[in-house]
Amino acid sequence: MIGRDEILALIPHQGVMCLWDEVVEWDESCIRLRARNHRDPTHPLRSGDRLRAVHLCEYGAQAMAVHGGLRARRTDARARPGVLVSLRDVTLHVAHIDDLADALECDAEVLVEAGQSQQYGFRIHHAGNLLAEGRAAVMLQDAYP
Repeated sequence: MIGRDEILALIPHQGVMCLWDEVVEWDESCIRLRARNHRDPTHPLRSGDRLRAVHLCEYGAQAMAVHGGLRARRTDARARPGVLVSLRDVTLHVAHIDDLADALECDAEVLVEAGQSQQYGFRIHHAGNLLAEGRAAVMLQDAYP
């Protein structure tokens, strides 16, 4: 299992904007992560005292970043930064997530890779119930600014 400190070393999202607490398992094509911060009243994505399900898209995008960081680390490299350019076929099965008692879990899988882009599918669950699913695409940059 990979903990939060290692995740923070892999991605540009720092402090409370790093949404994942641990990597449960991963391989070259997919990753499973877990987070418990959705109940935190100081969560950075909260608005109007709620954390809405649409923010699960950011959890999905960060799952991509963590996976990319882990893949790059295998070859002693650093992952190329990415810019989220599209979300497709997103389905939200709940309205908000701040009242869910257990951890969130995400399964993300590489669907398409090209030289300058990647597309992943993601599914986010809570206690075995599907909360959100969709696809996210990023354009990869050459280097960090």
